[in-house]
Amino acid sequence: MTVTAEDVRAALKDSIDPNTQKSYAPARDIRVENGKVLFDIELGYPAKTQIEKIRADLTAAVLAIPGVSGVEIGIVSKIAAHAIPPGRTPLPDVRNIIAVASGKGGVGKSTTAVNLALALAREGAEVGLLDADLYGPSIPQMLGIPEARPEAPDGQSLEPIRIHGLQTLSIGFLVKPDTPTIWRGPMVTQVLNQLLNQSRWSGLDYLIVDMPPGTGDTQLTLAQKAPVTGAVIVTTPQDIALIDARKGLKMFEKVSIPILGVVENMSIHICPDCGREEAIFGQGGGKKICEDFGVEFLGALPLERHIREMTDSGRPTVIGAPESRAAEIYRMIARRIAARVATLGKEMSSRFPKIVAQNN
Repeated sequence: MTVTAEDVRAALKDSIDPNTQKSYAPARDIRVENGKVLFDIELGYPAKTQIEKIRADLTAAVLAIPGVSGVEIGIVSKIAAHAIPPGRTPLPDVRNIIAVASGKGGVGKSTTAVNLALALAREGAEVGLLDADLYGPSIPQMLGIPEARPEAPDGQSLEPIRIHGLQTLSIGFLVKPDTPTIWRGPMVTQVLNQLLNQSRWSGLDYLIVDMPPGTGDTQLTLAQKAPVTGAVIVTTPQDIALIDARKGLKMFEKVSIPILGVVENMSIHICPDCGREEAIFGQGGGKKICEDFGVEFLGALPLERHIREMTDSGRPTVIGAPESRAAEIYRMIARRIAARVATLGKEMSSRFPKIVAQNN
């Protein structure tokens, strides 16, 4: 029986990418040689931990075609630079900027931001993490490097500190931990501009920006000065947090920054002794916001003591407990965010070459 490229496409039609919810078909350049099928799949997001599973699933689907004797699949992740909005200047060597924000404090935004950055790096991307919470910088402590100090080789620009596969900068590296930041709005704007534009980021696929809570000077400066690809909103299920999360969503809408989705933190508490699940802060709030605003629900994270303990000790969950349920949820959310970025628009006109994050 002769196998055709159309037979292969038909077999792949029901193979759905869990990160994009779209079919992997049609594959490019399908070749059939004496019953052996060869083709490539191109992902628009990093998925290093998923490559073998994707290959196995697609192989099984194609082997089910009568007459197929073998399958060879090449899987490549190509991360494109998002188109720059009119009037914005791209940051050198930064392809996509993702703001992680919340309407109020105390919802675990910084913990989420650092774990998402680490998750994207573990999936094969080049990732930077900028701590834009100038009044309460926490990234140095969360990464276990509170005493680190960035170098300024030319006396003007800062060299990001490299740790756990990330490039990172924070005002917390430049001031003592117990020194309060007593600045008015114009000073905040000036410092944020310096951190954005006078940093020597190197070949970043994603720059994750940990925003301060609220809708103030920092948010407005980032929206007006930086070519932000999209924003992720972090909330908890309780009503007070949801009210402020809605304000954050509306703020980004007003400044024309796409919402990549909503992460619900501290969603369910699982008793470590009996295994009982309890929705301490309420239930379904994150999904309700997504329904109201027409945005994607990226995932829900449990309320676990270990997440807090590992972050406080400088070993966030993704690297401190990589096989844990919470770490897998962070990686899943990170892949979904990257997949959303890939669908937002065309690649910026040849400013950067396509970057292969994972091959074969």
